Amino acid sequence: MNSNENLITKFYTAFANADYQTMSECYHPKVHFIDPAFGLLKEQQVSDMWRMLLLRSKGNIKIEFSAVKADESTGSAKWVATYNFSKTNRMVTNRVSAEFVFQDGLIIKHTDSFDVWKWSKQAFGTTGLLLGWTGFFHNKIQKQALLSLSKFQQTT
Repeated sequence: MNSNENLITKFYTAFANADYQTMSECYHPKVHFIDPAFGLLKEQQVSDMWRMLLLRSKGNIKIEFSAVKADESTGSAKWVATYNFSKTNRMVTNRVSAEFVFQDGLIIKHTDSFDVWKWSKQAFGTTGLLLGWTGFFHNKIQKQALLSLSKFQQTT
């Protein structure tokens, strides 16, 4: 494995161990993170998001990762999170594709992609089945996620 593959492996191993501090150490101070749930997060927001998600999971999250690949500037991985969605307590298995850009030996850009409709069917049941594919529902999910992060940041 090269150094960037090691960095991705370190990140997901820390995630699987609920070690948000080590996850944060893998990020460049100017990191940008993008995913369907939160949209664009920058810098400290990124580490705070992982910390919030891990603390709220109360150890009830399983992370598996595979297909780690990287060269000197970019990388990718597949990962699966299995957990109870906090708002509905429904079990979710989310399959995610991650893309990375590296700078100064750290992750400067992290993009996670997943099927929001599949996720919302699991997280919200019939409501997710019927509305999970719509832009309206995606925007609502993102707005709630950002509000949740903002409230978390204010209390810590």
